[in-house]
Formats: sequence, structure tokens, C-alpha cells
Amino acid sequence: MKILLSPTYTRFASAVVVITIVTILVFGSDGIAQQQVPFQGGIPVAPTGLRSRTLPTGPIVYDTAEDMDIQVSVAAGGLTFPFSLAFLPNGDMLVTERTGNLRIVRDGVVDPDPVAGVPESVYRGISGLPGAVHGLMDIALHPQFDQNQFVYFTYTKPLENGQTIALARGQWNGEALTGTEDVLVTERGGGGARFAFGPDGKIFMSVGGGPSQNGDSHGGKVLRLNDDGSAPDDNPFVDMDGYLPEIYSLGHRTALGLAIHPATGNVWQNENGPNGGDEINIILPGRNYGWPEVSYGRTYQGPWQAELPTHSGFEPPTVFWMPSIAISGMAFYTGDRLSKWKGDVFVGGLRYGEIPGTGHLERILFNENMEELRRESLLVDLRQRIRDVRMGPDELLYVVTDEEDGAILRIEPAP
Repeated sequence: MKILLSPTYTRFASAVVVITIVTILVFGSDGIAQQQVPFQGGIPVAPTGLRSRTLPTGPIVYDTAEDMDIQVSVAAGGLTFPFSLAFLPNGDMLVTERTGNLRIVRDGVVDPDPVAGVPESVYRGISGLPGAVHGLMDIALHPQFDQNQFVYFTYTKPLENGQTIALARGQWNGEALTGTEDVLVTERGGGGARFAFGPDGKIFMSVGGGPSQNGDSHGGKVLRLNDDGSAPDDNPFVDMDGYLPEIYSLGHRTALGLAIHPATGNVWQNENGPNGGDEINIILPGRNYGWPEVSYGRTYQGPWQAELPTHSGFEPPTVFWMPSIAISGMAFYTGDRLSKWKGDVFVGGLRYGEIPGTGHLERILFNENMEELRRESLLVDLRQRIRDVRMGPDELLYVVTDEEDGAILRIEPAP
């Protein structure tokens, strides 16, 4: 017996067949379009198609958003995973490396021999994953360096059962550090550690890792210290049960940038979110900045870190990023040679949106109330992990690339 189908039903059936075939071709037989992304340690394995490239040998000229052409060149090369730098009074640079070495740069040339006087206990393991932060980290001169010759630095200190963060200082004799000693060994600190001297000579130091909401750990905190590493008597948690006296603020994640506002003296700190939610915070005494209870980021597996809207009951960020730029390093530009950028904040970015090879420098313009007006991405095409940015005594910007073949870049007005 033959079954006769109407023309309308025949067209409908044909369309269903076509849609089914297209669905299988595009989405797979199960109808799901998303790829199965491999994970390692709970984090998606990153793609490698945009991995960092070798820096150009000659200067590069860029036009910028503020109608000011700049020239970028290599001020010093041949460094291994450099982290930060400090300028000596004669113009030489001291540069820390994540591999545990301190290097000196004279007239653009890196001395092949590491600077002596760094503690033997500095963790000197392999760099590990791109996000690994250890070894020698931040470095700065004491405000009265001309009188005392003190150089301070943070580093990863091995312990019998693990590692922690230490702040150390030594005296510079023109060639090496002498009398180097730890002034603070943190309680359960880990990850990155930045520091800066405030207007009153106190040290503000960020410490990553650890239980950020617990007062019995330095991890996930900003600390305030005397220059000998002791806790000032007027710190917000002094003599408070359950809190270490060095703590100034709490609730921080991986903090990789810290700077003092040149006009107000306020402490500005930046920290990585997870997958998104990087922040710049203005640090106030005794305040809680929320991690891990609140965040504008997602977990690495995809869900939001916290219910939205976030930061209710906690200090909100001044600036945040979604997606993440893996924020690192921070400086206020106060010079005149790059005049269109005066007063702007610069931060390093290690990678954008979890894609390696997308590191860059970001510039943020604020109004007189320090509210963000606009931001600009710079040096994107160099595809370098930007670990730090500093203004030099010559009023130019110096940028640290966190690469195995790392370098210090100089940004100056284009000729």
C-alpha cells in the first residue's frame, strides 16, 4: 500500500533532515558545540598560538591615543625572568630575577656575574608555569639611601616544610650587598610580594597566598612595617586578639603591584583575580577587600567566584578588569618628558583573557577624584609578559619583560 504525503509535509520532512545533518556536522552527534578543553591542576591548559616573540633589535615608534608618539627600545637585555628594578644614584640599575639572582646593569650592559650578598636561602628552583612567582622579587632603596646605603628586597624563603615570603635588606658598597639580613619572615605567606616606602618612611608590603581572611597569617594581606621589619604601634590590628600586628589590610588575592600615590601618599595595590576580576585597590587601614568571599571574576572552571553583585560589605576596587590581564607591577607617571601621560597610572599585564602571548602595558587616566576616565593598551604587538613598570630618574618609563630571554624596555618621546 502506498502512502501519499502532502507537499507541505514533504518540505517539512526535508527541512528536518537538512537541519539534523547540519547539527551533526557543526555540533556533533550529541548537539553540543563546546570543545572539551584539557585541564591541568584545575586550570584550563592555555593555547600556544600567540606565544611570546623575540624582541625587535631596533627602536620601534608608536602613535598613542593622546596624540603623543613614543619610541620603545631595549635598555638592557640578557636577563632571565626579571621581576623588578631599582635605580642607583649614579644611574645604574639593580634588577631582580625570579631565578634567585640579583643583577646590575651599567650603561645598558648586564654584568654577567650576579651581585654577591643575596641570601643563600633564596629559592632558586626552575621558574615553572608562567604564573609561578618565586625567587627574588621586588626591590627598592631606602629613602635615606645616601646615608645608610640600604637596599631592600623580597624573596621566596625555603622552609623545612614548604616556603614563605621574606623581606630582607643589605648595604650596597658599590659592587655587592653586605650584612644582608631578613627583617621579616612572613607567617604563611606565598606567591608574589611587592613593597614601597610611604611618605613617613614606613614600609607597605603586599603578600600573596595564605588564608586571606585569617588574622593569624600574613598571606593575602598588605602589611605596614617600620624599616627594621617591626610593627608600628599605630597599626590597626596591634594588640587585637587573633591578628598579627603587621597587618594593615586583609582579603587580598595575588598582589603583584604596589605604589604610593605621589600627591596623597595613599597606598595603591593591584591584585590578580582568578579568571577575570583583576583589581586596583586604594588601601585603607583595617579594611577588608573581600577575597575569596567576593570577586568580579570567574573560577578557572567557569562559574562565578561569588554571587553577583559583589563587594557588599567589603571595600570595592577602584578599577577592575574582565577578562583578566594578569595584572603585575604599577607606577604613577609624574614626569614631564612624556607630558601627555602626566598623572596617569601604568600597570603591567602578563596575558589577556588567559591567552599566552598577549601581555602588554596599560595606561589608565583618572579625573581629579581618582575615578577612571579611560585606559589604553600599549606594546601589544611585542607579545611580551610585562612584569613591572617604573619611572626612571630621567623621567622615562622602564618596563620589565618577564621572559626567559628577558629585557628592560625604555619608553621615551619619539625623535
